[in-house]
Amino acid sequence: MIVNIEQVEQIAEAVLYEGYMLYPYRPSSVKNQQRWNFGVLCPQSYCEMQTGSELSFVQTECLLRTTSSTRLTVKIRFLQIVERLVGRFKHLVADGADEGEELEFVDRLEVDGHAYQPWQEAVERSFTFDSLDVLTLFPSNPMEFYFPDGSSVENVRDTQGRLIGAIMRQWETLAGSFQLGVEACRDDVAKLTVRIENGSDFDATDSRRHEALLHSLVSVHAILGVEKGEFLSLLDPLPGYEDLAARCKNEGVWPVLAGGDATTMLASPIILYDNPQIAPESAGNLFDSTEIDEILSLRILTLTDEEKREIRQSDERAKELLERTETVPVEQFMKLHGVLRGLTTRKETQG
Repeated sequence: MIVNIEQVEQIAEAVLYEGYMLYPYRPSSVKNQQRWNFGVLCPQSYCEMQTGSELSFVQTECLLRTTSSTRLTVKIRFLQIVERLVGRFKHLVADGADEGEELEFVDRLEVDGHAYQPWQEAVERSFTFDSLDVLTLFPSNPMEFYFPDGSSVENVRDTQGRLIGAIMRQWETLAGSFQLGVEACRDDVAKLTVRIENGSDFDATDSRRHEALLHSLVSVHAILGVEKGEFLSLLDPLPGYEDLAARCKNEGVWPVLAGGDATTMLASPIILYDNPQIAPESAGNLFDSTEIDEILSLRILTLTDEEKREIRQSDERAKELLERTETVPVEQFMKLHGVLRGLTTRKETQG
């Protein structure tokens, strides 16, 4: 059990959707149509054909002070991209579509002033291991996870109730493995290793990145919690533990203390400082963990009415973000302009 899970997940939420709606993205935008996400684990077959920095796995290692009764909780979270298709029934009669009529997929469907467009959405995936005995966690065999493919259909009707078209959502099979290991280092300190790998089957021949994303784990991160134990910072190691901290190997994610104490670690694809916090001046999550709320809010408000209409109709999270930003009071905007914290007295130097 992670005691301060709510506080940590508030930070993790910003990590999970980092890049998901930045600026924000919308279907007809030239510059901001293709989302760019952090922490993407592509299928290994796709990574092998790339010359860039695509990863099929992440690994985090951190230091943990243990006792004989230390218990560990590991929660893995990521997004799965869902493809949204929009269709119009080919032949309509007075009461709408004929029964059994086939859909014709289109780039845009307008019904009573509401525009429906193909787009990418995302669903959250997670799995948790609770109350693990740390002293028995020697490097283990990979444990497999599996999320099957599927689809859903949402009918589109006009104000008179006539069936006009449909929205089809499709998602691919995601498969992978998860591996835990604990290695005794010195005294009561051990090194914890967490490895997550994408094992999805994917034909990467002539495939592009947006196709690989449908078979990828997006914004992967891990929340680690301990009872009757504590994590040691890798950013600011305790005296005498610098060498152990330097030996921890992290690929694709970086672990920091989270939640205000040493019982929780957040292994994030974005490098954070120990015990990161959401700025109290933030009116709500803009899904950008660098806390540039003022710039993003002003950028959103410069959108045209047509662009705002498209955003409202393209994504529920984007709609909520837009409507919240439009109602932020002037005094709240002034607070976003800048706050000084933690001022210290400048030390005089002797020449």
